[in-house]
Amino acid sequence: MNFLAHIYLSSDDDDIKIGNFIADSVRGRKYEMYPTKIRQGILLHRHIDTFTDAHPIVRQSTKRLHKNYSHYSSVIVDILYDHFLAKNWTQYSTTPLAVFVDNFYHLLEDNFDLLPPNVQRLLPIMIHDNWLLSYASIEGITKVLEGMNRRTQNRSKMNLAVVELQEFYDEFEAEFTSFFKELIEFSQLKLTALQHE
Repeated sequence: MNFLAHIYLSSDDDDIKIGNFIADSVRGRKYEMYPTKIRQGILLHRHIDTFTDAHPIVRQSTKRLHKNYSHYSSVIVDILYDHFLAKNWTQYSTTPLAVFVDNFYHLLEDNFDLLPPNVQRLLPIMIHDNWLLSYASIEGITKVLEGMNRRTQNRSKMNLAVVELQEFYDEFEAEFTSFFKELIEFSQLKLTALQHE
């Protein structure tokens, strides 16, 4: 899953959200240097990624893209799934997406010193371009995919995946909806287990 889903799946705990958000930048056992709840967020993120990568519904989505995008297919699906979460946000939260996103940006700014250096560099760009809110539109997802393609020196061609998104929109959305229901349950159980370890 991508940024928005990871943040959403962190419950209402700010430290869990921070940990879940920074997890990809914390390698190996370096998570042990963080406060308890941030550690739990990092570990939750890892469990979510493992569950997602192995899930048959997600594999069905990635298979649709594999011919054109090879190993980048799973990265693309993560982004597409965030689109469907943002688009259908009112089904998952009573807090408006714009408010949820603004609150999260403020949380990161208030805890800037806790963020790994690469996340500190990324944050101003993320806020300026309002990545999390932009996921809700096709235009926003197009920009995100273009940015990801630039980061791979145009090798991934991820920017072209908006074609498949539009062609198989209903299929991707149905797969997301079915999978995300299971992921919410998994995340709640895993978070409870982490908090009692």
